[in-house]
Amino acid sequence: MFTSIGKYMMGFFGEIGGCTEMLRSCMFWLWRSKFEWHQTAQQCVIIGVESLGVTALTSLFTGMVLALQAGNTIGNIFGDPIFVGTIVTFSLIRELGPVLTSVVVSGRAGAAVTAQIGTMAVTEQIDALYTLGTNPIRYLVIPRMCAFVFTLPILTLFSNLFGIIGGYLVSVYALNVPGEVYLTDITSYMGVSDFMHGFIKTFAFAFMIGTVCCYKGISTRGGAEGVGKSTTGAVVTTIVLILVLDYFLTAILTAFGI
Repeated sequence: MFTSIGKYMMGFFGEIGGCTEMLRSCMFWLWRSKFEWHQTAQQCVIIGVESLGVTALTSLFTGMVLALQAGNTIGNIFGDPIFVGTIVTFSLIRELGPVLTSVVVSGRAGAAVTAQIGTMAVTEQIDALYTLGTNPIRYLVIPRMCAFVFTLPILTLFSNLFGIIGGYLVSVYALNVPGEVYLTDITSYMGVSDFMHGFIKTFAFAFMIGTVCCYKGISTRGGAEGVGKSTTGAVVTTIVLILVLDYFLTAILTAFGI
């Protein structure tokens, strides 16, 4: 038992050290070499543009479910589905929008990044980059991490918009709430700090997803089986860390009045 715990802890701290070393290399190459704009733009398309459809669909139905549940619950208590727009918008912008978008992007784009880099690692393509005088951290890791940081906040904005639209459709056509009332609930109670609360979180989530997925990929060993294990581990780890980070970021931002 204690042997298993010891091996687990050594593996855990080994991965922490590996991630730290990779981030140190990223900072070194980010400021001392030519930035790979072409690679970064290509990854922005793969991670951001190609994830827009699934994130928008997820948020649309999340907003619809929120409006339906809130409207029915409030209607049963007060006899009228009031403040549905406020509940839907606050829930999406402060919490559900950033979290759900990050989870979806992690499962779709994060897994793809890990599998791609992992395949290059097990087929010795990364070693070939060293042979050609190209550092894989500069050429592979930095563009993908920057792409996550650039695109995830934008995807979250679109997700929030589609979630609010979904709530509007259910409120107007299923709960018989006037559209003007729904929109007034949003504009009357929503402030800049509420928007920034969720928007700031997306940068932390994006940085974490990029770090974990790139590290899992570049440290892959063991052929095709190793690629599968790294991909699964990256997705599971990022989803758990998203939820853990969400709590601590919420506590910190709330303490600063955001």
